[in-house]
Amino acid sequence: MEADSMSLDRLTIRKMKPADANAIARIHAEIEQSQNVDEYQKIAEEHTVRNRDASFVAELDGEVLGYMIGYILPGGFGMKKSAWIAMLGVRPKYMGQGIGVQLANAIFEHSTREGIHTIYTSVRWESPVLLSFFKRLGFEKSNFIKLLIRLYP
Repeated sequence: MEADSMSLDRLTIRKMKPADANAIARIHAEIEQSQNVDEYQKIAEEHTVRNRDASFVAELDGEVLGYMIGYILPGGFGMKKSAWIAMLGVRPKYMGQGIGVQLANAIFEHSTREGIHTIYTSVRWESPVLLSFFKRLGFEKSNFIKLLIRLYP
């Protein structure tokens, strides 16, 4: 299938289903240039059965071209109910054609229907393309301090 704007006119955005997990894992493997799809397939499957899920796929003629995995948190640590975008991916040959924006808009609309007014995500500074994508969507620095602990055997 050739990547062009004419063919993307038929693109549909819909809620992610368990049957999408394999396609999502394959997109992730294609982006990461890896053959390991099992772990990512399990992650995608788990998100499709969660009650507070806000995950969507972009589909064209039955083929999943992209995904955005999000979830809703009821609150905590001084936060009100919010949505989080955890993962996203678009098949490399379709990147830069607005699929990610359409997926984000689906999460924005879903969150609005849920009464959520704040959406968060986390991006590494070393990922300028991803950081630029989220900035174009209107994301800005939040008031969170990111903490981590390294556990070694």
